[in-house]
Amino acid sequence: MRKLEPVTFSAGLIMTIMAEAQIELIEGCRVPVLLSNGDGWHWAEILSKKDINGKPLYYIHFDDFNKRLDEWVPEERMDVTKAELPKKDAKTPKKEPQASKMTNGSRPASPELPNGASTSVLLPIGGISPAPSPIPGGGGGMGGGMTGGLNKKNNNLLNRKRKLEEDTDSQEGQFAPRQTGSMVAHHDDVVTRMKNVELIEIGRWRIKPWYFSPYPQELTNNPILYLCEYCLKYLKSNKCLERHLAKCLHRHPPGNEIYRKNNISFFEIDGRKNKAYAQNLCLLAKLFLDHKTLYYDTDPFLFYVMCEYDNRGYHMVGFFSKEKESSEDYNVACILTLPPYQRKGYGKLLIEFSYELSKVECKTGSPEKPLSDLGLLSYRSYWSQTIMEILLKMKPTEQGEQPSITINEISEKTSIKKEDVVSTLQHLNLINYYKGQYIITMNTEQVDSHERAMSKRIIRIDPKCLHWQGKDWSRRGKW
Repeated sequence: MRKLEPVTFSAGLIMTIMAEAQIELIEGCRVPVLLSNGDGWHWAEILSKKDINGKPLYYIHFDDFNKRLDEWVPEERMDVTKAELPKKDAKTPKKEPQASKMTNGSRPASPELPNGASTSVLLPIGGISPAPSPIPGGGGGMGGGMTGGLNKKNNNLLNRKRKLEEDTDSQEGQFAPRQTGSMVAHHDDVVTRMKNVELIEIGRWRIKPWYFSPYPQELTNNPILYLCEYCLKYLKSNKCLERHLAKCLHRHPPGNEIYRKNNISFFEIDGRKNKAYAQNLCLLAKLFLDHKTLYYDTDPFLFYVMCEYDNRGYHMVGFFSKEKESSEDYNVACILTLPPYQRKGYGKLLIEFSYELSKVECKTGSPEKPLSDLGLLSYRSYWSQTIMEILLKMKPTEQGEQPSITINEISEKTSIKKEDVVSTLQHLNLINYYKGQYIITMNTEQVDSHERAMSKRIIRIDPKCLHWQGKDWSRRGKW
């Protein structure tokens, strides 16, 4: 019987075999990608592939990164040897309902309890002193929903609403989103996960979009999408834009100017009366908002556009929309400050204006969830500064007793919903349970931080310059 001799391979041959055995990069593969700033490697998912002059390019989404950082990358920026094939879709296991966490002792887990008494619980304001032991479960609650500390009534309402949606889904096979004007995105497919516009030119700005927007495909194939900054009409070339501007009679958004102070103006646009402008505004907003979708039926919405005024006209800075009728008391459906105007205080100005409208309507309001990451930061900051401003202005009583205030009173003064007031106090770690009652304590560091933040907030809404009256849309036959 013939004995088999062991076979040996050279290092060069082994490398050749490994190269030939590399995984073919297809959609769904995961692979480490070198970050654009050169600061290390990060895992990413391949969403699409295209060839440019015979060279492949891959559209990738970085794990745990915002979608606005997605980009086309060449194979040279990938560690192909570590590529992973797409995983088969596994059936999503049903989540078991988690039992609500109970704290030891008889103290309630949030200022909403006992028995929903949060609306009348006094919150004595201690001096500038170290905080006692924190409230059980405090400091959190500002996650996806930003509503921390929901009481039993709200939980039961949420469960009934969820059950109703499940029942409707099982009966019809497909649950359609409500038609009252919600802008929350319901679907996320491969097409909408990819940016389809390279650049937009609006006014004197050229901006790189962050997300997908359903502009006509014949326009998205062009390197630049041109927009008229006054009527927001989209055009395919700079020459077409020049011709349009020569004929465009608008120098400000349509609708009524309801606020003006210095060079800042707000215009109210009815989505039914100015449908073309409202639709163009939604298309523009979708380029920078990921969690909102687009309804071409803009009738249920009012749009409030903030502009800067100069001798050439009114230039859009940002906007927010709201439903004419909101069963959930939302005072904002979506909100956006255009990238060139971000980090200048305009986001808080838009939020402040939305609450000024709620004050005129004698209502409390809250933004529609989910918010974008930047929107969440802006709202947290606004709520914190507004509530701190009220607390610091409080003075002791004539008898020298410590001032006290209720959650209801804070909500009425600011038009911020009670749930958002509670979650903000918990996030700031200001509300504590001490000797049988809830107290608010602030240390010097928190006060100094607040004063520094307010010193930078130069632009504020002046209620005297607002000329607007709310309408009761429920009494109107049609919007």
